[in-house]
Amino acid sequence: MRTWISILTLAGLTACSPETEPPAAEALSWPAPRANVVEDRFAVLALSCVHQEYPNKISHVLQGDEDARPPRELYPAFYGCFDWHSSVHGHWLLTRILAIDPDTPMRPAIETALRRSFTETNIAGELAYYTQPGRRSFERPYGLAWFLQLVAELEESEQPLQQEWRETLRPLETAIVDQIKDWLPNLAYPIRLGTHAQTAFAFGLMIDYARTVGDEALEDLIVNKVRDFHLADINCPLAYEPSGEDFLSPCLMEADLMRRVLPPDDFAAWLSEFLPQIPADGSTGWLVPGVVFDASDGKLVHLDGLNLSRAWALEGIAAGLPGDDPRRAALMASAAEHTETGIASVSDEHYSGSHWLGSFATYLTTRRGLE
Repeated sequence: MRTWISILTLAGLTACSPETEPPAAEALSWPAPRANVVEDRFAVLALSCVHQEYPNKISHVLQGDEDARPPRELYPAFYGCFDWHSSVHGHWLLTRILAIDPDTPMRPAIETALRRSFTETNIAGELAYYTQPGRRSFERPYGLAWFLQLVAELEESEQPLQQEWRETLRPLETAIVDQIKDWLPNLAYPIRLGTHAQTAFAFGLMIDYARTVGDEALEDLIVNKVRDFHLADINCPLAYEPSGEDFLSPCLMEADLMRRVLPPDDFAAWLSEFLPQIPADGSTGWLVPGVVFDASDGKLVHLDGLNLSRAWALEGIAAGLPGDDPRRAALMASAAEHTETGIASVSDEHYSGSHWLGSFATYLTTRRGLE
């Protein structure tokens, strides 16, 4: 017997007053996840939060009293999932599920949820917010990279509904790409943090987007910047990782970025100088998964995401090497270890993790960065 869940209860939408209630939405329900289909669990996490407005952490510069508004008025498409970037990649997760599993029983709920978010009115509101003065750095680079990943996912689909949504997002996409092209020439140094500001992760997603949509100008701009920033990098201090709030590895994400811009033999030589500690014996002790002692803490739970992003970076690094490179075994063994630890951490027990970890898990299990 199937269990049905209502998003109206999970999202708290019934608590809105008539004066401030969002536009009428279709009631949304979905079947219980299928056994052994982890992406069903991840889809439920996204369905549960993309229209859940609170709790919410906004990144918002107020220009005046009139800017003190609830999230749904600031970001009418991407106000759920605690913050703008998590909402964006929650929407990406749902489009990804449609792409990799056309027969998913979650399809009716996913299409209903995306149809509610991707309207011309909502995207016009997002564009109006993004292009206001004082917001040039809004969600840069992390959230913007995820938005472009969302567009790339829709770009690849031949389904009429996805193509319709892709066109709906185009005005915001154009504004974001224009801002990135203005920003990159002024960026003098890479940002090597393990959190949202990191440029290596964002540049990887941006390159993938540019290649998907055929934006050669953006691709050349990023690739040239990446080569300037990182070709001479050596001896990345992997032993210093992770920091206590990382969800991205500075060293591994840089390597996963460089395999996108170097041919295999050149990448192999560069990697030998950059991460000389990768063993050739297939062992895993050189890279131990991160540990989370309190998954209810929104910062500490970042380490669960780190294990997932490390896993996909390790797979990407291995894929970028020549087939006979002896380091591939250790990279893949460590990827498997991090995958097992990371997937086990994805649950709905604490909203601090459930509002975003499903996206990281889906990026990993569907091998998105390797396509």
